[in-house]
Amino acid sequence: MIKHVVMFQFGPEYKSDLPLAKQKLEALVDTVPSLKHMEVGLNFIESERSMDLVLTAQVKDEAGLEAYRIHPAHQEVVDFIKPRAVASKAVDY
Repeated sequence: MIKHVVMFQFGPEYKSDLPLAKQKLEALVDTVPSLKHMEVGLNFIESERSMDLVLTAQVKDEAGLEAYRIHPAHQEVVDFIKPRAVASKAVDY
């Protein structure tokens, strides 16, 4: 099992879009066959180190991760988040 973890910091003018970003990410579980589980959280404690949104996705293997990455539904969510994010970090393990 592979876990894919991504954290995003949205620009101040896009903070109101965070609940919609969460909803769009969670909907991928029903759309992307290789996605076995997704947990999405929104930050509630502001600090200098804080990020706004975190997702943890689970796929079976590297092929499943690649299938998730290129899936059109995932790309639609990427297109929504990318212009709103001022920073992101990811780890796959």
